[in-house]
Amino acid sequence: MKLAPHLHRLGNDIVASYLVDAPEGVTLIDAGMPGHWRDLQEEMAVLGRPLSDIKGLILTHGDSDHIGFAERLRSEHGVPIFVHAADAERARTGEKPKTPMGPSKLGPMLGFFAYGIRKKALRPIYVKEVTEVADGDVLDLPGAPVIIGMPGHSPGSVAVHIPMADAVFVGDALTTRHVLTGHDGAQPAPFTDDPSGADASLDRLAEVSASWVLPGHGAPWHGTPADIAAAVRSAA
Repeated sequence: MKLAPHLHRLGNDIVASYLVDAPEGVTLIDAGMPGHWRDLQEEMAVLGRPLSDIKGLILTHGDSDHIGFAERLRSEHGVPIFVHAADAERARTGEKPKTPMGPSKLGPMLGFFAYGIRKKALRPIYVKEVTEVADGDVLDLPGAPVIIGMPGHSPGSVAVHIPMADAVFVGDALTTRHVLTGHDGAQPAPFTDDPSGADASLDRLAEVSASWVLPGHGAPWHGTPADIAAAVRSAA
């Protein structure tokens, strides 16, 4: 789905990943669930571009509902997968601490898990080889993505700022739809390793200049990063 010039979303408000279409090629941010592979193929076909135009995939963190089709893209098409060093092992093995589930409602929670079943999330495919990145890196990919460290949800959570798309991609640094309660609006994300760290990282997000803030779960936010950071803190 096209959001703006150069900017497309794969998936929906339950689980989303993103595509930046630049003249020199395509950069992906996150890979949803394994079953989003078809969504990727369909969106690339709409753009009239082959999968070989994808130059890189950046993971905002290493959780299973973000690494989705990453390994397939790497192994079958040679696309490099970028992830913060602190989440590299998480992306390769799925190892992570157990976090409290927090509030939930039966309907939305069952809807999330049912969607996961349809998108083959019960059998995550971990990434065998990754390229590690760090805070402040500017990657040699279409759109010149800038890595912004956002530890909290996971130690290696990052935001990805792509100025040509006027967008910052935040993964689970925050959410605009709580997958377990169904509550819409800017708020802290569930399953966060370090909630206080995630809150502190909002200061970094607020400094970014962009018109779109794009989470891994929930509707796109068409507004400033500073405004959504304030909204998340109010909701908390």
